[in-house]
Amino acid sequence: MDRATIGVDLGGSHVMAAVVDEEGKIHSKHEQDIDDHAPAAVVNALATVVKLAIDGTKHDIVGIGIGSPGNIDPTTGTIRYSPNFGWENVPLGQRVRDAFPKYRVFVANDARCATLGEYVHGVGQGTQDFVLLTLGTGIGGGIVTGGVLALGSQMGAGEFGHHQIRPDGGFICGCGKVGCFEAQASGTGLIRHAMRLAPSFPRSGLLDVPRERLGSKAIRKAAQAGDGHALATWSAYCDDLALGLANVIAFVNPEVIALGGGVSSAGDFMIERIKPLVDLRTTMVPRGTTRIVRATLGNDAGAVGAATAAMRGGLIAQPPAVIA
Repeated sequence: MDRATIGVDLGGSHVMAAVVDEEGKIHSKHEQDIDDHAPAAVVNALATVVKLAIDGTKHDIVGIGIGSPGNIDPTTGTIRYSPNFGWENVPLGQRVRDAFPKYRVFVANDARCATLGEYVHGVGQGTQDFVLLTLGTGIGGGIVTGGVLALGSQMGAGEFGHHQIRPDGGFICGCGKVGCFEAQASGTGLIRHAMRLAPSFPRSGLLDVPRERLGSKAIRKAAQAGDGHALATWSAYCDDLALGLANVIAFVNPEVIALGGGVSSAGDFMIERIKPLVDLRTTMVPRGTTRIVRATLGNDAGAVGAATAAMRGGLIAQPPAVIA
């Protein structure tokens, strides 16, 4: 019987469990919405989809990996802090072990899981130094250096979203600081750029919908269609995104930066715009040597990475063997 693991992508509004084999292929998915953020309710929703995944497969399930937002104790799987859920010191790992005592259970940060997934089974394959950035409601990510996923002394490596790029006059971030990369260059940041520029474009079609219905995809499509307000918004957004990416290059000098998350659906329209802006700000490594590409696993990266961690017995991606 072929081996597989259950990869769980736990988010603030839904949870998905997938059966993932050793090659990173997903064989089934099971999802459930989350309306109640109380720990017991979230664990119940998580357990429901995991049980459906286990019961519905003929694979030999050898572990359960969970990618969760927040800072997480790697040994116990306790969520030390998760602003998405409003949790502090919630023993998620132990509660899932209690529900599934037959299986090894690993819990790790969702963005780090997504990085592992893209590195082992996605666009990061074949590299030694790799960065994933997910551009969604916020900005998450992770770093692989020398073939090993960087975790940091307190499991906080890869929180690119919270370095400040516009400390004077930038948007207020959810973390409380001003001008964080996340506040400026996430999908939410794109919408905030549109609202900041709105007074200069009183006849803009972007203003025909309520603010809560204005999304990053609508702005991008309007920019591609030549709308002046959308183009100005896109220009301001890409400038901030490029500034943050140039900083990432200075921090870790990766071979590849992969862009995932909803905003990355802009594809070449975004990447071709930001590449020259990144090169302009790159100084201490040769310009143009970091490839900026779109991530390939999409919304499945977190579940694939969590499953990969469970298959390997931990979050760290082992470097390839060196042949003398």
